[in-house]
Amino acid sequence: MKRQHLIILVAVIALIGASAVILARLQSNQKLGSPGVKTTPIPGSVRVLVDLPEKVLDFESKEIEQSAIVTNTLPRDTSYGQRLYRAPDGFEVLLNVVMMGTDRTSLHKPEFCLVGGGWRIDSSEELTIPVSQPHPYQLPVIRKTVSKRDILNGQPISLGGVYVYWYVADQAISGDATGSERMWWMAKNLLWTGVLQRWAYVTCFTVCPSGAEATAYNRLQQFIAAAVPEFQLTTGKAEVSATTQPFARQ
Repeated sequence: MKRQHLIILVAVIALIGASAVILARLQSNQKLGSPGVKTTPIPGSVRVLVDLPEKVLDFESKEIEQSAIVTNTLPRDTSYGQRLYRAPDGFEVLLNVVMMGTDRTSLHKPEFCLVGGGWRIDSSEELTIPVSQPHPYQLPVIRKTVSKRDILNGQPISLGGVYVYWYVADQAISGDATGSERMWWMAKNLLWTGVLQRWAYVTCFTVCPSGAEATAYNRLQQFIAAAVPEFQLTTGKAEVSATTQPFARQ
């Protein structure tokens, strides 16, 4: 019995050692992949600026600086882009992109930001949004419907919100809420090619009166369909017919 335990222990140690050698070799030889979004170099910085359009449909926008708590918490080679868009009737959309460098911990679950901001997540769904440019395809996304109680002019109010997000890298888009799809593609790509996919986490958030979430999502879909071709380089597989699955999983 003792001999059997010893054999198992030696086998486990050997597997751990072999895994460590493989991981170290992959890490030392890995190359960082190209972004799946448009970027501009920042002189003297390891970061790049994610280029977001100034105007989308009839929305005007202004650039919003990332908060210090975000830039001080995430790895120093994390790159960002963030703009607040406002339609003539006051409807607003916050478009934010967080892109990893060599450290994949740049990407985080939306629950941290939403719950940390006082929002309650009421529902979560994996959906697709039709995009027509540069060719018709379906963008896979996750939609979270949220709510919170707030104070306006000294009176309590109920707010709703729609938070839509997805992940994009060079030649890959993921709308998998678990993150397992993205992690599998990243590991497979690194093992086969030595290239670490440079994933970006794209979010669109709009706040609305409680009960108006469906209307808000309809407008958000229109905004996303128009905005994505302006800043995202990776597209889904072109739709051939109405019955053809539009996006090819890796």
